[in-house]
Amino acid sequence: MRVPISWLREYAPIPEPYDALEVGRRLTLAGLEVETVEQVGHDVRGVITAQVITIEELSGFKKPIRYCRVATSDADLEVSDPETLTGVICGAINFKAGDRVAFATVGAVLPGGFEITRAKKYGRVSEGMICAVDELGIGEDHTGILVLSPDTPLGVDFTEYAGLRDDVLEITVTPDRGYAVSIRGVARELASAYEVEFTDPVAGIDPGKDGEPAVWPASIADPTACDRFVLREVRGFDPKAKTPLWMLVRLAHAGMRSVSLAVDVTNYLMMELGQPLHAFDRAKLTGPIVVRRARAGETLETLDHVTRTLHEADILITDDSGPISLAGTMGGLATEIDDDSSDIVIEGAHFSDTGVAKTARRHRLHSEASYRFERGTDREVPLRATARAAALLAQLGGAAVVPGVTHAQVPVEPTTIQLAADYPDRVAGVVYGLDTVVARLEEVGCEVRTVQASAAPTIAPWRADATANTTEHHKHDHQHTVLLVTPPSWRSDLTDAADLAEEVIRLEGYGNVPVSEPRATAGRGLTERQRALRAVARTLADAGLVEVRTDPFAPAGEADSLMLGPDDPRRPAVKIANPLSEEQPQLRTTLLPSLFRALARNIGRGFADTALFETGLVFLPRPGAPGIAPILATDRGPTEAELATVNAALRRVANQRAAARMLELLDETATDLSDEALHGAWRDGGRD
Repeated sequence: MRVPISWLREYAPIPEPYDALEVGRRLTLAGLEVETVEQVGHDVRGVITAQVITIEELSGFKKPIRYCRVATSDADLEVSDPETLTGVICGAINFKAGDRVAFATVGAVLPGGFEITRAKKYGRVSEGMICAVDELGIGEDHTGILVLSPDTPLGVDFTEYAGLRDDVLEITVTPDRGYAVSIRGVARELASAYEVEFTDPVAGIDPGKDGEPAVWPASIADPTACDRFVLREVRGFDPKAKTPLWMLVRLAHAGMRSVSLAVDVTNYLMMELGQPLHAFDRAKLTGPIVVRRARAGETLETLDHVTRTLHEADILITDDSGPISLAGTMGGLATEIDDDSSDIVIEGAHFSDTGVAKTARRHRLHSEASYRFERGTDREVPLRATARAAALLAQLGGAAVVPGVTHAQVPVEPTTIQLAADYPDRVAGVVYGLDTVVARLEEVGCEVRTVQASAAPTIAPWRADATANTTEHHKHDHQHTVLLVTPPSWRSDLTDAADLAEEVIRLEGYGNVPVSEPRATAGRGLTERQRALRAVARTLADAGLVEVRTDPFAPAGEADSLMLGPDDPRRPAVKIANPLSEEQPQLRTTLLPSLFRALARNIGRGFADTALFETGLVFLPRPGAPGIAPILATDRGPTEAELATVNAALRRVANQRAAARMLELLDETATDLSDEALHGAWRDGGRD
């Protein structure tokens, strides 16, 4: 995700001057991995604002060519003879005399180091360039000139006026931190990192009052698919209204393509608040809207012009005509807004994260909206985000906001987690203290209440060496403090005590957690199997083979590709409930195919003299084993009974000690592989 620092500073005012690399470092320490820090607009110079005074159409050419005279100051507007003004050749036709534009003067430098020079073209002298969006680095549109607002001052530095110079962070957000896939979430972390006051962009939006009239009838038919659905309406919107420059620049820096004002507004709020929104053309809706699961045989043509056959678990937004949107993923083509849409219904909702993730994966349709929904969005934002969208469409597009709001919801009880006050201390081996734990949890946004338990919990044996100081700290505490913590609506990832402890440790700094290396038990070395395995690896390496590590996943038709017999124990495979790739939905039962793939990849890249081996696990189904292993506690080691339950549910795992048939062929031809220990290790591994 691309995040402009100027946008962050609007809600987390870190002091000037700031170091962009230091900003990235602090966010990374807070758990948001900053991949790159990119300077944008810093190489642009010599571009100013100007006004087109006259346009001369040049004839005799295959494409439209226009010779324009431009004014670059207020004084130029008073000139009686336009021929004395700066002249420039331009091939675009989307502007007219009187429009204000971005003008690159002679000597100006555009993104990528492109320098503007004085040149004679088409029989005229061109002294600059009137710029398009892509030439300024704020979009991809090259079909026309960027026309500025009529009230744009003349002769000012365009990069300053447009906020073109910025530092943009490329952040990799882990799936459990959905709140951070927004300016709002990252700004919250930045404010914590710099210890400055955070201003929540949601707080200043009026969501309206309860009991307002509905703007369009809507209901939720399946509470497991959606627990909040909000509609607002605007009328009289000007579909030709242009996206303002400030929004255009921010969207471009965030990596979003400008489409139209209505779409840009929804995308802007999605980036800022983390809440995906969708705009329907009111004239294309028929009857009440219902959120439900798909029915057998239903289809939907999505905005990408693909007609999709729907699965019964897909979450849909429907009206009397049938499905009109693949909820949380992509809208339907039949109700999209177009160049004539003037009455718009804005939708914001809180959909099931797992439901959206599975829908997007089934249809291989991953969008910016699904990216956020599947990570978990803030249930309390749709009311405010839709209100803000309606206000922006009214402000920027001349629309009138229809009074009222449609608000369908299913009651959801807030989660309350019980946390021993010293639990973060015991996990990290650091004494944080009650005040620090409470302060950090409140900083995250949690509501914290303290109660007293009758006795302090016993520190787990597996943490005793790292928490001796904590033990001393609590050994006389007979009335241990327990915290009742209610996570904020934007932190759906906080579900148990371990999550809360992680937040305290993360904000206090992972670098402050002491590190101690475990000591090996005296008198114990490698097992016989480990020694044999190392002997195999050394011998194969001496013979010229290279050890590789391949992933343990396999395609569904792998057994057929190997021509395995129907009774071959390697034919049945363990299927993965939530595979990383639909092309590899099961666990491997032999190392051969992954080795062949690695070999083919190397040969395809020119490494013809290649010999490989691998030591890895294969997974063979155990008849009669339970389907799913239990989830164990994280604050202590498992008991013998728990381990037995887990082992009973696990699949049989075979550790293949070499490169299957490839090693057997080597064994037949290489005298270096005649060591009896090597043969014994291979035979043992093959029988596993």
